[in-house]
Amino acid sequence: MHRARPFAAVVASTFVLVGSALAQAPAAGNDPGRADPKRGAQLAQEVCAACHGADGNSGTPANPKLAAQHVDYLVKQLANFKVKPGAKEAERVNAIMAGFAAMLSDADVRSVSAHYAAQALKPAAARNKELVELGQHIYRGGIAAKGVPACAGCHGPSGAGIPALYPRLHGQYAEYTESQLVAFRQGERGNSAQMTTIAERLSDREIKAVSDYIAGLR
Repeated sequence: MHRARPFAAVVASTFVLVGSALAQAPAAGNDPGRADPKRGAQLAQEVCAACHGADGNSGTPANPKLAAQHVDYLVKQLANFKVKPGAKEAERVNAIMAGFAAMLSDADVRSVSAHYAAQALKPAAARNKELVELGQHIYRGGIAAKGVPACAGCHGPSGAGIPALYPRLHGQYAEYTESQLVAFRQGERGNSAQMTTIAERLSDREIKAVSDYIAGLR
């Protein structure tokens, strides 16, 4: 009978395998701004698929759907997982993502981001009927009494976002969106001062409502 391996050991062995694959794979050119579709697909399959799916449609709410996300947003997030020179920690702290992001060159980051941006999203769905009205109100009208702006003002009426500025939200797992809003509110995610300010003004119920509403946007 085999005993389960400790989680740390599994992660460590995964890094070793991925690191080996990256070392053996050809570089994606010298221009970090140019995406290599073949390289992006290879990275997605070998590095990212276990958590996010090769096509960017994660099979678990703990990991975000990346399919159809804007290239520049994905590039920024991967960069934020890396510790910048002179900084004590990354702008977005996540031990697992930090390890994977550190293995990627700028060209790799651009290539894998472009790969996921080109994939078709299989959207999640809203499920909490009791909170849909509140979620819709927050997303479309904000909460004036708390100084919370409408989410639609930046992310668009359908949650499609604005390339290079604001991420696509629609169809994302409600659980993931909720976890990130809580992380912004608690200061655990520090790569958007704007989102931190907004999240600090939202209650647990309001966060849950708007997250579920976003999952059902199309």
